[in-house]
Amino acid sequence: MDSATSVEILQVDAFTEKAFAGNPAAVCVLPQAADETWMRSVAAEMNLSETAFLHPVEDGYQLRWFTPAAEVDLCGHATLASAHVLWSEGHLSTVEEARFHTRSGLLTATQSGDWITLNFPTQPVKATTASPELLRSLRGLMPDYVGFGGSAESNFLVELPSEDHVRSLQPDFSIMTLLPVQGVIVTAPGEEDTIDFVSRYFAPAVGINEDPVTGSAHCSLAPYWQEKLGQSEFLARQVSARGGVLKVQVQGDRVLISGQAITVLKGRLLSTPVFAA
Repeated sequence: MDSATSVEILQVDAFTEKAFAGNPAAVCVLPQAADETWMRSVAAEMNLSETAFLHPVEDGYQLRWFTPAAEVDLCGHATLASAHVLWSEGHLSTVEEARFHTRSGLLTATQSGDWITLNFPTQPVKATTASPELLRSLRGLMPDYVGFGGSAESNFLVELPSEDHVRSLQPDFSIMTLLPVQGVIVTAPGEEDTIDFVSRYFAPAVGINEDPVTGSAHCSLAPYWQEKLGQSEFLARQVSARGGVLKVQVQGDRVLISGQAITVLKGRLLSTPVFAA
C-alpha cells in the first residue's frame, strides 16, 4: 500500500530527554479533518494514554486527543509531542510558534533549545469534602487536602502527607472508576531540594489507570502550589514508574509548562484514513 492511501504516525516520549521514559503519545498529522470513528479506532489500536490527530487550518492546526476509550478536552503531553513532530518533521520551522485550536481554546507552543514550552489555561480547584468512595479508592489514606475542579471533565486534586505516600500509593481502580470525575491527581511537596512538588495522575474512567506524565494536571497543580508556597515558578516531577520532569510557571490565568521530547518510532498506518464529510 503506497503513501497515497496511508498516513504517517509517530510515537513520541514526552517530558523526557531520553527514550523509553516520560509519557508516550502517538501523533498523526493529517491533510484534513478525519472521521471521529476512525480516530477512535486508531487510538484504541495504539493503546497509549493519548493519540493526537491534527490537520492544518487557518492560523495553525486543529488538534484533538483520544485515549483508547474516550476523547478528552485537554492533554499536555500529546500537545508537547505534536509540537515536537511539527518541528522535527519540517511542518513548521523551528523558530515558528505552533498554534493549536482545541476544545480548550487556542494553545501555543514555542521551542528553545531542547525545551518546548506550552501555554495552557490554569484550571484552579476548590476545596471539597473527601467522599467515602474517594477515600476507599485511596486505600483509606487521609489526605491533607481535597479539591475539585479543572477541565470540563474535572478532577479531584488530593494532597497527601509526603512524597513517599504519593510514590507508594496503590489505588483501588475498581472504585476510582466510579468517581464522578475524569481522574484523580495526588501530590505532595518534593523531598529533593530542587523539586518543588511531586504528583501522580490516575484516570481509569477514561481507560488510563495511571498516566506516566500529565501536563494538563499541572494546570491545577501550579495554581494550587502557587497559593500554598507563595511562588509562581516550579520544578515538578511526576513520580510514576516512567517518570518525568516539568518546568511550570503561572502567569495570571495561564500556565507555562515546559518539557523535552524525543521521537522513538515512525511508521505508516496501512488502514486507509477516513476523512470527515
